[in-house]
Amino acid sequence: MPSTLKELLAAADAAVPRLSPGDARHMIATGDILVVDVRDAPELASGGKLKGAVNVSRGMLEFRADPDSPFHEPSFQKDKAIVVYCGSGGRAALSGKALKDLGYRTVYNAGGFKELADAGLETEPA
Repeated sequence: MPSTLKELLAAADAAVPRLSPGDARHMIATGDILVVDVRDAPELASGGKLKGAVNVSRGMLEFRADPDSPFHEPSFQKDKAIVVYCGSGGRAALSGKALKDLGYRTVYNAGGFKELADAGLETEPA
């Protein structure tokens, strides 16, 4: 069992494939996919989010993703592919691993918002 952040991130990276910005753009454009921004509200306020992304802060992810939770977000469906991103990719990796642990089968880490926006993925105000 991991006991350091470095080990947690390594385990998450091993479990959740990392997408390039181009692959993320392609998946988002062509699929029935849930895009999840796990950044905190102040981060979104300063730069927006990817167009159509659902914002669920990292601290609330398990509560929103678990269908048995009173805080469940209905857009989380276990048969739907999920692309997660954050500020730089670390929280997205941990979030992706948490989703896999909750039974979500198809989960990807798209890395950081700035990298995605700089690569031309559409954004919108939060």
